Amino acid sequence: MLWDVHPGDIVELRKQHPCGSSQWTVTRIGADIGLKCLGCAHRVMLTRGDFNKRVKKIIARAANAAQAPPAMPEP
Repeated sequence: MLWDVHPGDIVELRKQHPCGSSQWTVTRIGADIGLKCLGCAHRVMLTRGDFNKRVKKIIARAANAAQAPPAMPEP
């Protein structure tokens, strides 16, 4: 499954981090996806393929991701 995530989203991964937390905040989107552990603030980078395999569910969406993009003004 391909996950549609945005910076600021909180996701749950299938395996726990050694600190005991399985919840992460998405910090960066690009060729790799940056994640920050909510338990210990450790940062990791995962390829999109690894990220898509490891995500269990999206817990919360970022506030700015829910807003629609501004409409284009008419000429």
